[in-house]
Amino acid sequence: MKIAPSLLSADFGNLERDVRACEAGGADVLHVDVMDGHFVPPITFGPVVMQALKRITNLPLDVHLMVTNADHQAEQFAAEGASWISIHAEVCPHLHRSLNNIRSLGCRAGVVLNPVTPLSFAMEAAEAADFVLLMSVNPGYGGQSFIPSFLRRCETLRSWLDANGLSHVEIEVDGGIKIGNVKDVVNAGASILVSDSGLMHGDIAASIKAMREAV
Repeated sequence: MKIAPSLLSADFGNLERDVRACEAGGADVLHVDVMDGHFVPPITFGPVVMQALKRITNLPLDVHLMVTNADHQAEQFAAEGASWISIHAEVCPHLHRSLNNIRSLGCRAGVVLNPVTPLSFAMEAAEAADFVLLMSVNPGYGGQSFIPSFLRRCETLRSWLDANGLSHVEIEVDGGIKIGNVKDVVNAGASILVSDSGLMHGDIAASIKAMREAV
């Protein structure tokens, strides 16, 4: 199991402080939500912020591209230090090519599905992916409520991956993850837990430790 605090809910005026708190709490990876104002309404991080993050931490940087032009952005973020890059099936017409390109850039490759996107997209692309990110909210805003149908979708995908020789492909979950529901999420088959407001408000290090203990 990996805990991935999302910097979407960090204090941008004290970003290094919050990154240090994530490290102190034992975070495994830092999740970076990149939004372009087109695929999703908000605009968030750009490559310049990635440069700053790479200078202040050795934790892997998990870049979730909520953007229309994912192939171009993947190359930019890989050049600035991304360790993992995930792209949405909804905007990538050539998923195998896009995922293989991410791997060729030296990054772990992930395919992302929105809550109502059929699991078949992930199943068809899984051989080219290192992980599948199943959204448990509709992407674009932090602090949303967890969509319960995620649990059924996650169980179905985990069983399919294991039955088809793809047990090494991890399932990441993003959206509404709190200490109170994390046990159910892990039991459903997720092994990478992204949480923004569930971890990044208050004592960050203590919240990360509490989430791990809950699981």
